[in-house]
Amino acid sequence: MPYTVFKDNREFIKALEANDDLVTIQQEVDWDLEMGAIVRRVCEKKSASPYFKKIKDYPGFEAFGAPLATYKRLAIAMGMKPDASVPEISNEYVKRTTGDPVKSILMDKKKAPCKENIWTGKEADLFKLPGPMVHDGDGGRYLATWHFVVSKDLDTEFVNWGMYRQMVFDEKTMVGPVLPFSDMGKMFYGKYVPKNKPMPFATVIGCDPLSGVAACAPSPIPEDEFTGMLMGAPVELVKCETNDLYVPAHAEIIIEGEVLPDIKIDEAPFGEYTGYRTSPREPRTVYRVNAITFRNNPIVTVSNMGVPTDEGQLLRSFSLGLEMRKLLESQGIPITGVFMLPESTHHLVVVGVRPAYSGIASQIANLVFGSKLSPWFTMVVVVDNETDIYNKDEVIHALCTKCHPIRGIRKYEQAPGTPLYPFADPEERKWSRGSQVLFDCTFPLDWPKASIPIKVSFNNVYPKEIQDMVLKNWKSYGFKD
Repeated sequence: MPYTVFKDNREFIKALEANDDLVTIQQEVDWDLEMGAIVRRVCEKKSASPYFKKIKDYPGFEAFGAPLATYKRLAIAMGMKPDASVPEISNEYVKRTTGDPVKSILMDKKKAPCKENIWTGKEADLFKLPGPMVHDGDGGRYLATWHFVVSKDLDTEFVNWGMYRQMVFDEKTMVGPVLPFSDMGKMFYGKYVPKNKPMPFATVIGCDPLSGVAACAPSPIPEDEFTGMLMGAPVELVKCETNDLYVPAHAEIIIEGEVLPDIKIDEAPFGEYTGYRTSPREPRTVYRVNAITFRNNPIVTVSNMGVPTDEGQLLRSFSLGLEMRKLLESQGIPITGVFMLPESTHHLVVVGVRPAYSGIASQIANLVFGSKLSPWFTMVVVVDNETDIYNKDEVIHALCTKCHPIRGIRKYEQAPGTPLYPFADPEERKWSRGSQVLFDCTFPLDWPKASIPIKVSFNNVYPKEIQDMVLKNWKSYGFKD
């Protein structure tokens, strides 16, 4: 069934405005740091999304910042009530993405909004686009901060939509890291590079919000079909001008070209999703641009990675956690839920479980650390079903009172990692080496019942009739909430 969702960012912007979650900035804003500083402060204060109507040096262009940096915006993007809780959003996401994929449909090029303007040859100049200098100290202007890159396997029909940052190097060149364990990295380094073949790409800037969610998710199916599941309706795609890739027809800007296998260019530093600047300036993957297509009065989407919470942290935490939930449920583990705290920059995942047998926490850790999601997180906290995994206070309490400092902690060394971990030493970053840890916050099953500590809380140590009486009289006592 179709849901109340948005075919493009323009409809989404109107929905945010209707829900008092948009600030339209009419005064001219400088692409050089000012725009980035505004978006960063918005993320840190969880303020409304900024909609920039005038960008210095770029008449006719607009920008939209922090499009999905809060759960409220995610709920709106999914057509849910703005005040939907995280568990409600999570359950709706799992419901929509469990079932048959929704195949995309093709739109006539003449009708596709992203084809309203077409630049090729010398006209396809990246400096004509308002790429912001996002942070002071960045290695260059990052045009692609909330976007996705479309790439296709050399030998099969597999297509990937993934978020890989891109720094503008010159009029025709972008550069950025493509990690070998990513879906695009596996295709590029595993197939194109050995044959010294350029890999076609298309960078999609200003996609509809749910396509952005899908591009962040570790989807087991093509992301366009995954987006269709979230929408409850097919995504409308259109063929690129200079290669055989297909992109969302309602996107704002499309950059087409090839990823070069035989050359690297220095990129970075950049403010990372971890909240630190960790990447050194070093040679990275090169994108050569052949064409740029865009809508009239295009709206550039701008994210700003830094201390939590921004889109990257929130959506990766959300989607990674729910894919882990699906994995554990598929193995019959009696979990009560999975939640990856976005404030942990998706490095910590909390798993709630009914402790049905000994060693269940270790089994959970082995499953999630052995999955393809593994390089993106370092800590698994397993709590029992008495702990609300969405309540940070309860999780901290369980970690500090139920996890034995020796027996409850298990280390996993020589694990896959990323070069972005702030705690990693230079050698670990160079080789993407990681370490992981399990915190078992469940009481052992072999303890006598009389020896199990009793949690002292309102919901646990008072008779039901006393709880009901207190709740009924709460406001008459004089309390407001």
